[in-house]
Amino acid sequence: MSRRTKRLWMAAAVAAAVAISFLGGAAADRAFRAGRAPGDPPVQGEGPNFSLIRQAWDIINLEYVDRSAVSSKPLTTGAITGMVDSLGDTGHSAYLTRSMVEEERSLMSGEYVGVGLEITEKNDHVVIVAPLDGSPAIRAGLRAGEQILKVNGRGVADLDIGQVVDLIVGPAGSIVVLSIFDPATSSTVEVPLRRAHIRIDNVSWQPVPGMPFADLRVAAFGAGVAKEVRSALQQIEAAKLKGILLDLRNNPGGELVEAVAVASQFLSGGDVLLEKDAKGGISHDAVRQRGPATALPLVVLINEGTASGAEIVAGALQDARRAPLLGETTFGTGTVLENFPLSDGSAVLLAVREWLTPAGRTIWHKGIIPDTRVLLSADAALVTPDTLKGMTREELAATTDAQVKKALEALRAEVASPSALPHH
Repeated sequence: MSRRTKRLWMAAAVAAAVAISFLGGAAADRAFRAGRAPGDPPVQGEGPNFSLIRQAWDIINLEYVDRSAVSSKPLTTGAITGMVDSLGDTGHSAYLTRSMVEEERSLMSGEYVGVGLEITEKNDHVVIVAPLDGSPAIRAGLRAGEQILKVNGRGVADLDIGQVVDLIVGPAGSIVVLSIFDPATSSTVEVPLRRAHIRIDNVSWQPVPGMPFADLRVAAFGAGVAKEVRSALQQIEAAKLKGILLDLRNNPGGELVEAVAVASQFLSGGDVLLEKDAKGGISHDAVRQRGPATALPLVVLINEGTASGAEIVAGALQDARRAPLLGETTFGTGTVLENFPLSDGSAVLLAVREWLTPAGRTIWHKGIIPDTRVLLSADAALVTPDTLKGMTREELAATTDAQVKKALEALRAEVASPSALPHH
C-alpha cells in the first residue's frame, strides 16, 4: 500500500458497530505536504498558541469543580476534535480515536462485529448514511437519512460522533436500543438491535426472474471490488443476459482506485472524475483498461445512502450519457480524504482534494440528482440479488421496491429502442 492513500468514505462514518470507512493506510507527513521538510523552523505566525492552550489546561486541571471529569485523555481528544471541527468540514474531515482506527482495520478483513450502520454528523444531527447489506440495521428497516436521537436512552445531541460510536459498540449478541427519528414522517421509534458478526459481501448478482436482465449490486468499494465486478460481468455476458441493473443504493463508498476501476468496466474512454486541489488545480482520473460492459444496456439505482465513491461512479456514468440514474439524490460527499496517523494510534482524516464529475459538476453537499426521481414508501423492502434468489416474476411484480420496478421498465425500453432512455 502506498504511503499516501486517497480515501473517499464519509470521514465520521464510524465504527464496526457502526460500519466505518476502510482504513486508508499511512499518509504523508503533514510537514512534507505543506512543502517543508521535517525539522524545518516554523514559518512566522504559523501554528496555534500553545502557551494559551497550556494556560487553559492548567486552569481546568486546577480549578474545575467536578474532579472526576478532569482527565487528560478526553480533554486531549476534545481538543483535537475541536481543531478538526473548526474547519467546518462536517461529515468529512474528522478525528478518529485509536479504537475507531482499530475498528477500521477489522473492516478490511471483510468481517466485523456490529449493527451495520454508516453514520455521520449533518446539520447538528447524527444521521444514518446507509445501513449495510446483511446487517441487523437493514433487517430492522433502518434507512438513509434517519436520525439517531438516543442510544440506550442516552441523548446524543451533546456528543461528538466518536462518543456516539462508543455508545453503540458492544459485544456480539448484546442489545443496543436506538431512538430513531424519521424526518419524512416526523415520527420517532425505539429500535432494538442485536449486535452480530457481519460478513461484508460487496459484490453480488442474480438474474431477474422472467427477464433477460441481471441485478448487479455493489454494496461498497473495498479492496478487490473491481476485480469482483469484472468477474460478475463476465458471468453475466456468458449467461447471454441483455441488460444490467446496477444497484448502488446505500453504498457508502470506499477506495478511490476501486471506484475508478468499477466505473471503467462500463465506459470506453474519457474521465471518471476530476480532482481539484487546495490551489484550484485540476487533475484528471481517466478510464482505466476497457471493461467488458461498455455497450450493454445499463440503468443505475441511487438513493440518499449512495455516497462518496458510489457517487463518483454514478456521476461518471451520467456525464458520459452511458446510463440513466433512477432513485433519489445522493448524499453529497465530495472530498478525497487522507489518513494522517498520530503517535498514540489515533488518526486525523483531512479533506485534501475536492472531486468533481467529468463535466465539472460539484457534488460536495449537493449530491448527484437522478435523471428520474423515484421515491420509496416508508415500508418498502429493497430488492437485492439475495432476495431475488428463488423469487418468481409474479412475486417480483408484487414487491414494494418501486425503484427496481421502474429500472426494469427502463431496461426493457432500452433493449427495445436504445435511444428511448432519458439521459442527463
